[in-house]
Amino acid sequence: MSRQLLVLRHGKSDWNIDASDLGRPLKNRGKRDAQRMGAWLQQQDLIPDFIISSPAERAKNTAEKLAKATGLTAKHVHYDARIYEAGLTDLKSVLGDCPDSAKRVLLIGHNPSLESLIENLHNGELKKSEDGKLLPTATLAILTMPEHWGLLNEGCATVESITRPATLPKKFIFNGLTGLEQRKRPTYYYSQSAAIPYRIEKGELQILIISSSGNNHWGTPKGIIEPGYTAPASAAIEAWEEAGVRGIISEHMIGHYLHEKWGGTCTVQVYPMAVTEIVDDHEWEENHRSRQWLSIKKASSVVKQKSLQTMFATLAENLSSKKA
Repeated sequence: MSRQLLVLRHGKSDWNIDASDLGRPLKNRGKRDAQRMGAWLQQQDLIPDFIISSPAERAKNTAEKLAKATGLTAKHVHYDARIYEAGLTDLKSVLGDCPDSAKRVLLIGHNPSLESLIENLHNGELKKSEDGKLLPTATLAILTMPEHWGLLNEGCATVESITRPATLPKKFIFNGLTGLEQRKRPTYYYSQSAAIPYRIEKGELQILIISSSGNNHWGTPKGIIEPGYTAPASAAIEAWEEAGVRGIISEHMIGHYLHEKWGGTCTVQVYPMAVTEIVDDHEWEENHRSRQWLSIKKASSVVKQKSLQTMFATLAENLSSKKA
């Protein structure tokens, strides 16, 4: 069986960020392009067996966004420093070190080395687009390869296709209750989890609530359930990032609620978390937010989400029954 090599240039990077070349992240456009390419690979049944990427931030962002959109996780991405500022020999060495079991390898890196690799491997002349570009940002080339990754002589492969993100659908297919929908984000974005951080202070149950990123309403930390993580584990991560607290997260969901975002409905699973550590404000990752400890009664009056108010009361009842 022949092998396939998927060669992907990283997405559009953000030059407005004050960062080194190695640390420059993606623009929002670059993130969406990477996700669209990942969704397309899943739909075409072209999910890679092995993903290897440059460690540069823009390539890393691309690799992780794409992997999650295919249904894989960020943990499936392997990083190799040789890909950053690589020459042709470096890239061939990287591919030569791929496991024999990998029939379809995805290589994510940079130009001009990726274009040089494709041109060297392809048996024949490559036709470039009208703009003269072979591999613009977030563009994917698919090559049929020889049987062994270590035998990559000039002209040993054939380019099957080159796909640009601009040719792919802008929205993502979502299999909802009413059938297939078109949504603004990949499917996994719409499954979220939240934590209710709590403590007992002088015999009183208190809830930690945080402001939204725009400081226009109050709630509890929540976020996307990242592929590869359980709902409680994701909720604990959000509690640390958004509220600056760690603790013991319950494995038992106390409830759930729905909210509208990204052109669809998100389902949010909610888990209580007994707080054991609070980071100082200056070390808090998202200290642009506000946070405050409040009694159940006060927290319920501040938080507008009625489902959360009910869960606050349920948490109080559960803790009281344990004492009894």
